[in-house]
Formats: sequence, structure tokens, C-alpha cells
Amino acid sequence: MKPIVAGVAGTVLLAGAIFVGTIVSDKISVDSNVGEQEATVQTQLPTTAAAQSVVYAPPSIEEVPDGPMKEAILYGYELVNNTHVAADEYVGNQLSCTSCHAGAGYDEQTSSLVGVMANYPQYIGRSGSIVTIEERINGCMVRSMNGKKFEMNSDELEAMVAYFAYISEGVPIGAKREWAGTSDMKNVPIPNVADGEELYAQSCIACHAADGSGTDANTGPALWGENSFNDGAGMARMSKMAGYIQNNMPIGAAGTLTDQEASDLAAFILSQDRPEWANHDKDWPKGGRPNDIMNKEKREQIKNGTIDWEKVLSTN
Repeated sequence: MKPIVAGVAGTVLLAGAIFVGTIVSDKISVDSNVGEQEATVQTQLPTTAAAQSVVYAPPSIEEVPDGPMKEAILYGYELVNNTHVAADEYVGNQLSCTSCHAGAGYDEQTSSLVGVMANYPQYIGRSGSIVTIEERINGCMVRSMNGKKFEMNSDELEAMVAYFAYISEGVPIGAKREWAGTSDMKNVPIPNVADGEELYAQSCIACHAADGSGTDANTGPALWGENSFNDGAGMARMSKMAGYIQNNMPIGAAGTLTDQEASDLAAFILSQDRPEWANHDKDWPKGGRPNDIMNKEKREQIKNGTIDWEKVLSTN
């Protein structure tokens, strides 16, 4: 299984590498409001790719064709949908990829991963380099999962790449994916943490529990505490958290919260204790570090009433 999986994934990534290598020298611009607000290379795409908009039509996980790739694809699906169980030795909390990317990335409305292979390799400002899909997966493992990286060429990593390649079928590199909008809030209003706490008690505890510990990794993930993401994850930023809340919460009524309500909730959630990322000093090595990363220092400032929200939100 391994050589075949690696061969398919490698072919996809090689195509991406050729694409990036050809165009990076032509045009590179930084947009700090894309994805997880990490600087991303915006390239001059070939006319056909730039103009092409693909239809959301991923192949069904129930209809994976028989053959040597089937086992890897199905294992990859399980790893994405139940990460904390299927890859428990690598995960340091009680979250799965589905905690943020609903339906193992299949849900068109909630941070869909369909077509994700079309985005990599990609320059990410937080890393200060061009990263592959494997490196991006491992970035989530050590930040969002508060765990450790998969070994390169491991069954787990190859299976996840095989799964992402499968659900990206028909989405060429550089194509415009209408469903892949970001969850970032561009202009986050100054939050009121007390109002956020009140709103959380009214609307969020049924799924996420009063203490933020969650009720289920996929339907009510932990929002803070030892079983949640660490403060090096993209979701530990005010712009990302507020945008995600507004775009996706509450379930069944997404988009009903105002900017202010989403900001209040984000501030309350991110003011709570969570695992600490040990490598903040190594992030954004080429500059551009955003101010809205809610690390331990800012959590303490919220608690003692000294936080300068205007400064924190000044990069949004």
C-alpha cells in the first residue's frame, strides 16, 4: 500500500511544486487576511486556471472504488473524522479534524476541505516558507491537536494525503473554489468579555458544556481547557475565532450573530486557560506577526483588566 499511496500523493504534490516553481518568481504578494490570517502567496495564475470555477461535487466516501487506494482513503477518512481516537498516540487533546471541518471536510458550509490539494504547496507567513500538504497536516497536529507530528511516509500521514487527494478529484491547482471562503472577521469590534460570558451561557453550553470542556469532539468540541487546541493554533486568534463563530454558530442558525456578539463570544472563549504553544518565538520568522494571537500574556491581561483591545485588534 505505501508505495502506491506515496506515488499518487507525490504526483499531486509534484504537479503543485512545478506550478508554484514556475510562477512564484512572477508575482508574490502578501495578504494577511487569507485562511488563518497567515501570509499566503498570491500568484499570477494561467488564464485558464484563474478563470475556471469548479462545481462542488466531491466523490462520495461511500463509493470509493475498489483497488489498492481504497484502504488508504478510508483510513484517511477515519483519521480526519475521529482523529483523537484513530491517531490517539499523536493527539494531545479530545479534538478531531471534524471539530472544525464538519463531516470530515465534506460539509460545504463549514470550513470544507474538498479541493484542499489545489492549495498546496503554499507559502505560509507563520512558517516563513512554502509548505506541502504533509507539513500543513503536521502543523495542525501540533497546534490544533496539541499533539505531535506524524512521521513522514507513515501510514497515517500517507492515508490522510490519499483521502484529501480523493475528495479533491476534479479540482485543478489554482481553480477558484467558491465554497472555500475564509472564516476570518476582517474588522473585529472591541469585545465585551462579560457580555460574551452571558451569551455563552445562553447559547453554547448545551454542546460545549459550562466549563468549555465539550460534550463530543465532532458535535460539541472542547473550546478551552486541557482537551482543547493550544494557543498556537489559528483558532486562538480573535479574527479567526470571531469569524468562525459568526459563520458557523449556533448550529442551525449560522450567520445570525452580529459582529459584536461574535467578538464578545470569541473574547470570552479565548480568555480561558488552554494549552500553551511552546514555539511562539519561532513563528512569523520573516515578520508580520499579528497582534490578535491570544496567548497566556493576553489571557492574563483580560483577567486583570489591563488588555488594550485596540492594539490587539489593530492588525485586523
